Amino acid sequence: MAQALWQGNWIQRSRLVSGLVLFTFAFFHFLNVAAGLVSPDLLEAVQEAREAVTKSLPGQIVLYASLLVHAGLALWQVAMRRTLRMSLTQWLQLTLGVLIPLQLIQHVVHTNYAARIYGLEDEMSSIILMLWTGPEALHQYLLLLAVWVHGCIGLHMWLRLTRWWQHAVPYMIGVAVLVPALALAGLVTEGRRMWDFFAEDGFAAQIMADYNWPDAAELAQLAHATNVGVFVFFGLLGLAMGCFALRRLIQRSRSVRITYEDGPEITADRGLTLLEMSQMKGIAHPSLCGGKGRCTTCRVAVTDGLDSLPDPSPAEARSLRAVNAADNMRLACQIRPTSALTVKRVYSPKGRRQVHAAGGEEKTIAVLFLDIRGFTARSAGLLPYDVVFLLNRFFDAIVPEVTRTGGTVDKYMGDGMLALFETRDAASSAEAALAAAANIGVALARFNRVLASEGEDPVRIGMGLHLGTVVLGEIGAAGLAPRTLIGATVNAASRLEAKTKDLGVEILVSREVFDAAGVAEVPLAFETFTLRGVDGPVTALPLPRASSLDSLIAGQPAAS
Repeated sequence: MAQALWQGNWIQRSRLVSGLVLFTFAFFHFLNVAAGLVSPDLLEAVQEAREAVTKSLPGQIVLYASLLVHAGLALWQVAMRRTLRMSLTQWLQLTLGVLIPLQLIQHVVHTNYAARIYGLEDEMSSIILMLWTGPEALHQYLLLLAVWVHGCIGLHMWLRLTRWWQHAVPYMIGVAVLVPALALAGLVTEGRRMWDFFAEDGFAAQIMADYNWPDAAELAQLAHATNVGVFVFFGLLGLAMGCFALRRLIQRSRSVRITYEDGPEITADRGLTLLEMSQMKGIAHPSLCGGKGRCTTCRVAVTDGLDSLPDPSPAEARSLRAVNAADNMRLACQIRPTSALTVKRVYSPKGRRQVHAAGGEEKTIAVLFLDIRGFTARSAGLLPYDVVFLLNRFFDAIVPEVTRTGGTVDKYMGDGMLALFETRDAASSAEAALAAAANIGVALARFNRVLASEGEDPVRIGMGLHLGTVVLGEIGAAGLAPRTLIGATVNAASRLEAKTKDLGVEILVSREVFDAAGVAEVPLAFETFTLRGVDGPVTALPLPRASSLDSLIAGQPAAS
């Protein structure tokens, strides 16, 4: 599995790199042709600058290697496809990918090959004029346009998941349309200019001699070379399609039939999990943990063929016991059918897609609960607007300390809040949470000094800080579901916060946070707590002042 994944990544990277090289070549080729809009001199100058790279030995090696690698890997992926089921965009890209070599072979033969073998002067003006007398000019422009569209689709598919690309798409669409439009205008302008010279008496023969155009016999040889190239390409394409058909026949002989009681009947390859089969065939099948066996949302009732399945693994059995599943219940992400099965999905989402954009994601992060002590009694004598004013001032003072270290406030709960520190790993999450908690203690002291100057009583808080694995996902009705987190870690942090009230301290920090942050030596005594609703005891450090975390992290004794 690891080798197949590495091979897939290598192929994907090779296609990407070679595609970017070819796309860059097409981009500058378009700009070269577009220069004809300005002047013949600029057209020639741009070509010279471009060919200083593309016709150098390193440039030729990179360019033709990229062409061979990109085309070869495209044929390889056709041969290795499991199915021809594709989106319209994928079909368009595949069709363009097949059409491009047919035109490209002719272009390469009549330019680069002709220049090397017959000494053709392949200036841009000469090539445009030679193509201008027939449909070849339009054919070559359509070739460049096909390469351009094919590259734009590939570029979009590569960058579409990045945040900045979403904002850049409207501008990139403008560039994608403008560049080939300018190239077409440049092609027409230079073609007409050169044809005017060519059509004048006596100039045609001189131009043909100056550019060393091929004679009839040489043109026949070029046509023959083009036909050979096209024949070789169709042979390779046929070989790839033959491999695909052969693999499909072999797969069908090794396939298994799955019947969904509330859905269709499918045939899929042996060796896949039932969940993978559902996903490959476009059948809606919930799986919030992504097929890792960490939840039971993909479970099915096996109504026929249960005896052919091996017994559940310890992890699958544990998950099924947690929901008191019946004996015929199995997790679709864990079973790999080898013979016909009839199953019924326990959860069947409406439509063909998941109803929530994000099913769920497991992460190990630090979680901070904060609550204002005695706020109910304090607010009893205040007007409602005064309560809102005080809370907003309080949160304005402390929330920036959370966001400054990379944390976010997941939700506000009246006079409290839940903050999480979703960073690159558990260590950085713990470090960010400790820094935020210490800074909150400093910000609180500063805020209380302002209240004292206004004749108000100080605000006291309690915080619970814990680190562990949580599930982040959309919780709520489809379309109205905010992203939040659940799990035992959240409950433990909440219970630690509640314990601070009994202990009269400002914060309780679990040992897991210190361990993850790499704070090995803490010169204070930890206490062990049995928390309601939390499996097992939790060891945590009580601190009268959260601001003293700074000295602990630095390895100094904390002030009492």
